[in-house]
Amino acid sequence: MTAGARKALLVFCALLVAAPPAGAARIKDLASVKGVRENQIIGYGLVVGLNGTGDKNRTEFTVQSLTSLLARMGIGVDAAAVQVKNVAAVMVTADLHPFARTGARIDATVSSLGDASSLEGGTLLLTPLHGADGQVYAIAQGALSVGGFAAGGGGSSVQKNHPTVGRVAGGATIEREVPFSLEGRSRFEMALHDADFTTAQRVAAAIDAHFGAGTARPRDAGTLDVDVPANANVVDFLADLEALPVEPDRRARVVLNERTGTVVMGADVRISRVAVAHGSLSVSIATTNEVSQPNPLGRGDTVPFSNTDVTAVEEEARLSLLGGDGTVTIDELVRGLNALGVTPRDLIAILQAIRASGALSAELEVL
Repeated sequence: MTAGARKALLVFCALLVAAPPAGAARIKDLASVKGVRENQIIGYGLVVGLNGTGDKNRTEFTVQSLTSLLARMGIGVDAAAVQVKNVAAVMVTADLHPFARTGARIDATVSSLGDASSLEGGTLLLTPLHGADGQVYAIAQGALSVGGFAAGGGGSSVQKNHPTVGRVAGGATIEREVPFSLEGRSRFEMALHDADFTTAQRVAAAIDAHFGAGTARPRDAGTLDVDVPANANVVDFLADLEALPVEPDRRARVVLNERTGTVVMGADVRISRVAVAHGSLSVSIATTNEVSQPNPLGRGDTVPFSNTDVTAVEEEARLSLLGGDGTVTIDELVRGLNALGVTPRDLIAILQAIRASGALSAELEVL
């Protein structure tokens, strides 16, 4: 073997060793440091500059807010004479990032509170944003960006997307920080996004393998205690830790949404041998309005009446066999269910019945 071939073989072997396992995810995608979280802030404000699409005069709180604003500016007005069709009362919300500092700018979401038909072209006036403790954490103001429109006239109207919600990009300035610091900490907690004993053990094993035994200890299915190595920079340590690959263990789960007919099945879903027969019942009701017209020479009255026709059709169902000698995989399950030729809503009923029979080895979650 030549020197070049040996070098290529060594590089290939090194890549195989360094390659993460199939299905692995970074620890930062599976867990987060306890205390590092976003905080929601909210405020009440006014949007002005609307082209006649604001709140109507019967929206009293908009009129009160506008007259109060003008009074604070030294302008006295009669509330009964105020027209607010170019003004809309709104709620302003934003997410305060854990390490955002004073003076930083964040996005704000503006939602109509009254009966305005559109916020397109409006400008949000100075709005304090409060936290759950009542303190002001940010001030929002700026032009709205609305990803839709609404227009109408003569009894006709057209609307695209949702014009009563908009965003002010970078429109909120942080005035108060949430106190949180990692400096000088020798230990911290990590919380798994999805609590699972196996995943917690695998995360701890990956951390110990990289930083040394005893660095991480699972406390329960969703929490790990992690020690920062001596003389280590906390930020560098967390950056290395979050990049470690771990293959999470997930529960077999089937998610059903009966409102939309959506069915989602995980790769670990298994089904035992079972026979399924599913038939659907269709009921149609048709009503025809007619008029009974008497003979012109008779003395009868013209009487309207309705004819109602009710039809029920039950489709023939065939018994189909799902599964083999043991449990089947998700691919075999999908092929078997497709062979039944059922709709998504029928599939929801079938899966619920299979789960009730004990043949479905998965958690069934109905949204």
